[in-house]
Amino acid sequence: MNRVMILPPENISENFISKEFLPKGKDEYYQRNKQTIPPESGWRHLRSDEVERLVKNDNTAGNWDDIRVTDPFNPRQIKNSRFFGLVRLGSIRNVILQHHDLKLPSGITNSLIISCDIGNDVAIHDVHYMAHYIIGDNCMLLNIDEMQATDHAKFGNGIVKEGEPENVRTWLELMNETGCRRVLPFDGMTTADAYLWAKYIDDTALQTNLKKMTQESMDCHRGYYGTLGNNCVIKNSLIIKDVKIGSNCYIKGASKLKNLTINSTEDESTQIGEGVTLVNGIIGYGCHIFYNCIAVRFIIGNNSNLKYGARLLNSFLGDNSTISCCEVLNNLIFPAHEQHHNNSFLIAAVVMGQSNMAAGATMGSNHNSRSNDNEIQAGRGFWPGLCASVKHSCRFASFILLSKADYPSELDIPLPFALLNNNVSKNQLEVMPAFWWLYDMYALARNSWKYKARDNRIHKVQHIEFDPYAPDTMEEVIIARRLLEIWIAKSALRKEMKPVDGISEEELAETGRKLLAEDSDYVARLEVLGEKMECSKRKVVILKASKAWHAYGDMMYYYAVKNLLDFMASDPNATFVSMCNDLKGKRQHEWVNLGGQIMPKKDLDQLRSDIGSGKLSTWREIHHRYDKLWDRYTLDKQKHAYALLCELLNADRLSESLWHTALDKVIDIQKYICEQVYVSRKKDYDNQFRKATFRKPEEMEAAIGTIDDNSFIVQVKEETGEFLKLVESIRSRS
Repeated sequence: MNRVMILPPENISENFISKEFLPKGKDEYYQRNKQTIPPESGWRHLRSDEVERLVKNDNTAGNWDDIRVTDPFNPRQIKNSRFFGLVRLGSIRNVILQHHDLKLPSGITNSLIISCDIGNDVAIHDVHYMAHYIIGDNCMLLNIDEMQATDHAKFGNGIVKEGEPENVRTWLELMNETGCRRVLPFDGMTTADAYLWAKYIDDTALQTNLKKMTQESMDCHRGYYGTLGNNCVIKNSLIIKDVKIGSNCYIKGASKLKNLTINSTEDESTQIGEGVTLVNGIIGYGCHIFYNCIAVRFIIGNNSNLKYGARLLNSFLGDNSTISCCEVLNNLIFPAHEQHHNNSFLIAAVVMGQSNMAAGATMGSNHNSRSNDNEIQAGRGFWPGLCASVKHSCRFASFILLSKADYPSELDIPLPFALLNNNVSKNQLEVMPAFWWLYDMYALARNSWKYKARDNRIHKVQHIEFDPYAPDTMEEVIIARRLLEIWIAKSALRKEMKPVDGISEEELAETGRKLLAEDSDYVARLEVLGEKMECSKRKVVILKASKAWHAYGDMMYYYAVKNLLDFMASDPNATFVSMCNDLKGKRQHEWVNLGGQIMPKKDLDQLRSDIGSGKLSTWREIHHRYDKLWDRYTLDKQKHAYALLCELLNADRLSESLWHTALDKVIDIQKYICEQVYVSRKKDYDNQFRKATFRKPEEMEAAIGTIDDNSFIVQVKEETGEFLKLVESIRSRS
């Protein structure tokens, strides 16, 4: 309906809740009264002299008997304002409120207030329309066009209020542009919740109960007021409608904020800046959203940022993430994602965290069919380089690095820690497995450290595994190593012009292992071809397959022994024998990255079953299950590490001699890591082209320092020293 109606004057403040939705015996303020904490002394009516002073100050009211105040009350602080409906005011004193350089007197001037509760020592100036809001203490509101709440306000949650049709419900269409993986947003939703809901769409019982528990998690009755927590500042903003705002929030110059929950506290304050438009969303604690950003149908996790014109639509941006200057549509992005450049796009994808998208990268924006029902699934550590273009549908293992290229076909890359290159001159896809370990150890070692250092969350609801060496990545390494064995064997047979057909994969893998053990030089000369990695007829060439196979082995050794050392270090009474007894068991082969939290697949399957059966009937119970699984995760990981080390050593159970052999090997690996961190970073200091812009070495040193001054390299050297000491102390317990 697009027309202006003529109503009686009393309608400006009455009938906030329609009579048909008003419970028997309740008035239209019953929800408001549940939300408001009255002052200790209560509210009182105005005295006649106070009304007289208010009138002299050019104030008007629909009914002065509807204005309630709290002592101390200074009517001189209220000027040229209009009041309608029940308005309850906290203490108003002749004091000044200051936030940064902004100073405002307490009180209300040049404003229109309809049915609001206002806290103590609040400054409200030039707020042209404010209706049905509860304002906390010590807030500053300046130059706001419209600030109101409707009786059906949902504050960004995906519920429907009584009497509303289903089609008004807000859904987030994650991971797929068709909406087939849609989820209902709610305040407190984590990336684990979203992935559980969006991924397992074939689990009918799960889907039914997740929707039911989300609807039942909130009161569907109408009449809730918008809220503004204590110590908030809102200035020079246009429209704020149906928004719930936490304490210590700072909003300046926003264009439109509608149907939102903005979480904020004194320790994790959220800020929203100039030209921002946010509609239908949930914003986490400690977020920063500035400079003409647009977000519609979204969730932003805790300690995350949108900047410089970013566009976030139908997407969930996980904790500790930043998106600037780019377009992000229909995505589920796990924690610790970085995307900073104006010409990058991310469309219809699940990106499993610790990721970074470079300038010009376009993920999923190009289709290989007429339909839009395709997806990209990228494991942890996904890093498409400059101007990399990837089409639907693709799947990437963890820590995949894409070199600059237009990748013409769908990809399925099962080799973790790999570098991809589209070699146009040879018309072939090239994959270098274990690239990070072999040639960029600095970045790999720094990866875990930097994401932990950037995790400034206080509300750590979403559990996150930051270590690149974890059960999920090691299982990928095991699969990748076997694939290399098979492909090496096939390449050797092709070179010798022997048939491949009829030979089992187990026989091929055994042949590949023998070749790698007996003649690495021979393997290095083979042209090793990958299989089922690109939807095309051209070759997929595996580069440095022999080195990668050995590197994968070192990574597994390092992961396994490091976790066993952690087990021993956590208990001063632990011995080699007790370690073996406590950690023995079969290796869990399947692990799931649930929003950043790693867990055995069997535990996730049990979780799904318990939700589908109704055993877990609330999101609180589901989150409690996450917590229990996280508490157990360290032990689960150590058991996995023990079983993996036994397999690497070809033993059912570790012996002391094998344990000491493993300790000797991990010492060599740690020294290699320390050395390669230095070597891989030193390339930047030795590169003659990097030196070219400096007049002399002294200028370069003044600008970027020296390799020996690098704080992370110093840290790795210190950690290596501590690691070697730990190994020797643990060795002595055997």
